Amino acid sequence: MTPRTLALPIALAATTLLLAGCVTAPAPLQGAYAPVSPDQVGPGANPQVQVRWGGRVVEVNPGPDRTCFQMLSMPLDTSGRPVSGGNQTSGRFLACRSGFYDPALFTSDREVTFTGRVAGHDQVRIGEYDYTLPRLDADVVYLWPERVDVQVIHHDPYPWGWGPRWWWY
Repeated sequence: MTPRTLALPIALAATTLLLAGCVTAPAPLQGAYAPVSPDQVGPGANPQVQVRWGGRVVEVNPGPDRTCFQMLSMPLDTSGRPVSGGNQTSGRFLACRSGFYDPALFTSDREVTFTGRVAGHDQVRIGEYDYTLPRLDADVVYLWPERVDVQVIHHDPYPWGWGPRWWWY
């Protein structure tokens, strides 16, 4: 093979590696995790399984020694961020971590991803109903930056394209 015929495969491989690097999870969220969602964790499930769950904040309850987050579970993309839009959810879960996490930062609907171990279930009252939610003992609490929607509006200064440039046609 000539150097010229080798250049194309090498360029394709380099481009693929560069693009693959763009979709990796942030360092704290990397690792191997069980493909288990919160709705699949029943009372008889294997405790202490290592998982990565994420979603939108419903409520934050700081306590004297730990903070618990009640979350609406969402599927995660390849970077570990909850998928925006759509109605896909696998229920609610609790994620607890030692220390204080400010409810002013972790406001309702903020996207958060956790890694940790399934630690059982807790009873929670939502409205007039009692629910049993899976609890995650979190090792990592990753608050994602807020998404900003940008709308680009193109405005033609002349109606229907008429004006000083019409004579070019």
